[in-house]
Amino acid sequence: MDVNIIWKAIIMVTVGFLLLRFVGRKSVSQLTIATTVVLISVGSIIIQPVVNQNVFNTIVASGIFILFLMAMEYLTMKINFIEKLITGKSKIVIQNGQLQVDTLRKLRMTVDKLEMQLRQSGVKKISDVKTATIEPNGQLGYELIPDAEPLTVGEFKKLMSQLGYSFPPEQPSINFNPNLFEEINQSKSTPNPEKLH
Repeated sequence: MDVNIIWKAIIMVTVGFLLLRFVGRKSVSQLTIATTVVLISVGSIIIQPVVNQNVFNTIVASGIFILFLMAMEYLTMKINFIEKLITGKSKIVIQNGQLQVDTLRKLRMTVDKLEMQLRQSGVKKISDVKTATIEPNGQLGYELIPDAEPLTVGEFKKLMSQLGYSFPPEQPSINFNPNLFEEINQSKSTPNPEKLH
């Protein structure tokens, strides 16, 4: 085996990892069309120098792709028109319990697929949905009508107190920390130990 192929592969995997680290922590379901195109392009050109191309040129080209992606994401945050053009907007597919058939046709989405997504989200009937949208990343967002919303513990206690029942005061947990991010903030100021004991 050619030694050049080994070190080229190591370099390109490392460079690819470092470049894509700048893209951010998005799951596959959160990727926009622009992000997906750029990531596929970067993946395609990264393998080229392993066989025959110049490593430096490939690193530069990959860097340009990532910078372009970061610029596009910045512009979509700042300019509404570009966000609509690149990312798209949510589309309403159910309004007041009624299917929006025209919107489903434009999205090329079947009623069966919509019903599948509703079932996966725990919705049993379309008539229980006040508004449902298909987000730009393809995920389903929905709001239930008041009668179909699940009862929360707070609402249950309020209802029972109106009926004359009283609840004992809650005992705070021993390890309760009111600030969920305090540990993260402390870890920034506290240096990591060299060894774990």
